[in-house]
Amino acid sequence: MFDFVRQHTKLMMGLLFLLIIPSFVLFGLEGYTNSMKEGGAVVAKVAGTEIKQAEWDFAHRNEVQRIMASTPGIDPKLLDSPQAKYATLERLVRDRVMAVAADKERLVTTDARLARTLQEDPNIAALRKADGTLDVERYRMLVGAQGMTPEMFESNVRQQLSTRQVMSALGESAISAAVPAETTFGAFLQRREVRVARFPATDFAAGLKPTDAELQAWYKEHVAQFRAPEQAKIEYVVLDLDAVKKGMSVNEQDLKTYYEQNMAQQAGKEERRASHILVNAPKSASAEERSKAKARAEELLAEVRKAPASFADIARKSSQDTGSAPGGGDLDFFARGAMVKPFEDAAYAMKKGDISDVVESDFGYHIIQLTDIRKPKQASFEEMRPQLEAELKAQQAQRSYAETAETFTNTVYEQSDSLKPVADKLKLDIRTATVAPVPAPGATGVLVNDKLLTAIFSSDATEKKRNTEAIETGTNQLVSARVVEHSPARTLGLDEVRDRVQAGWIAQRAGELAKKQGEARVAEWKDASKTPTMPAAIVVSREDTHQLPPKVVDAALRADPANLPAVVGVDLAEQGYAVVRVDKIEPAKPMDPAVVQQVRQQYGQAWSTAESLAYYNLLKERFKVRIDVPAPATATDLQARP
Repeated sequence: MFDFVRQHTKLMMGLLFLLIIPSFVLFGLEGYTNSMKEGGAVVAKVAGTEIKQAEWDFAHRNEVQRIMASTPGIDPKLLDSPQAKYATLERLVRDRVMAVAADKERLVTTDARLARTLQEDPNIAALRKADGTLDVERYRMLVGAQGMTPEMFESNVRQQLSTRQVMSALGESAISAAVPAETTFGAFLQRREVRVARFPATDFAAGLKPTDAELQAWYKEHVAQFRAPEQAKIEYVVLDLDAVKKGMSVNEQDLKTYYEQNMAQQAGKEERRASHILVNAPKSASAEERSKAKARAEELLAEVRKAPASFADIARKSSQDTGSAPGGGDLDFFARGAMVKPFEDAAYAMKKGDISDVVESDFGYHIIQLTDIRKPKQASFEEMRPQLEAELKAQQAQRSYAETAETFTNTVYEQSDSLKPVADKLKLDIRTATVAPVPAPGATGVLVNDKLLTAIFSSDATEKKRNTEAIETGTNQLVSARVVEHSPARTLGLDEVRDRVQAGWIAQRAGELAKKQGEARVAEWKDASKTPTMPAAIVVSREDTHQLPPKVVDAALRADPANLPAVVGVDLAEQGYAVVRVDKIEPAKPMDPAVVQQVRQQYGQAWSTAESLAYYNLLKERFKVRIDVPAPATATDLQARP
């Protein structure tokens, strides 16, 4: 029953992405300033303020990096499409519109609101120390990875919170009444009793034999369907790290040295398990308070040393670490870097079963008992050989790639009449393929690279059959190609496509005959003076289509219910024709209360989205938004072209 929502998922997600989801594209000030120096052409304007090409490019680079970091498996080519770039520009414009609106409406974010938002951020919450304070150094590293200082980051978040208020009030105030929601979905889920007569075109195809003149006329009328695209049969070679590694061998002694140097790393980190008794004395405590805490810790240490087996019981009764005390002070296994340094140094200097002296840290005073040591198993050289060899080859390939790439580039240029010299010199495979200037939808690999295809179909390559230059098609990847055979785009002659032309003519003619008979049946069913023979009645809805073509179901459900019975003809083109008579309306099936609630929520979300879109369009008009870059063609636009 939710086919409508499923069928319009892209539309709904697009609206939500544009209007509801806040933009978190964060720019580093230094990179942004450098990028803006060149400026470039003006691509948009909001409230008199220009957005230039450099700003757009910079924003898109950051957006691509963000998406690739969160979705490593995504095809980078998708992110470099005109549609993806234009979406970034639209977000830039939207952010500018929201910023201007927030400024005009004096929407500000208080320090308290900013602090609360930062505290709720899980990435920042993860930086808190055991005592609840923020690890400032790690916080600086986190925001520094985004090209910002903490001050810049917090200013950016403050601005985002302010601009978010522009639309949030509208979304929160959207009201969706139950009656309109149920009325809307009730009409959408309505059922109708209908009679359907089908006239498949295939029933009229038998015996149709076109003359040469008819074929010639149909061919001329549809000649655009018989264009052969430009193509090239090519040879090409690929230089990448895998190709470089193929020609490498690893010295046995180098392998053993590498194994010995990396044994600790290969084995993993040693972990230790300890229990502790803590007497709280934070760094901010007075000297007197810390002195008392230390004295109490010394008393507990003496008690533990008298009866080491009572450590857990004493920890449960006397430790002020509320997290570990109920478990007898147990802290489970931990590796280096997990504990504060004084505690870690003491624990890693002990033997299993030892009890430490009093250890002072920023939290207070600890008594530590080392309960276990876990050392990972050290793999033997023979066990590690395949991994070590692969790692060493990868390192050597990385180091020698630049030099090999220079050789590759020079050779394909200097010996441009063949790829064999470079293949022999660098032990590369010469591959073959047939390519077109525009790759097929969904195609992947090096041969979909725009720069490479441009070089392949240049006159230098197609006419003179020279190697293309070495073209970078990815990180540590170069490709050169050579055209072996070139076929320009051309119109196929009638003799080459006669079978296709005949099939097209028959399909069209059969469809016309089916339509003619169907229209006669429409007139017969509409004639009240006659009692025509009709098919059995069925009840159709958007949920239960009885496997009828969508156009037939749509015609049945759109027929005017005020004039029943209603007879409509449905032209299915080369599939034939259908005649539908709607006899009566059947109400929608009763919905489960939980489903009704879902319906109301979906209707409310759609209503809120529509209001948000209308308000955003109003803001664009108010602030005189202008985008100077034409929107790229969508997939639907491209399919509609001849």
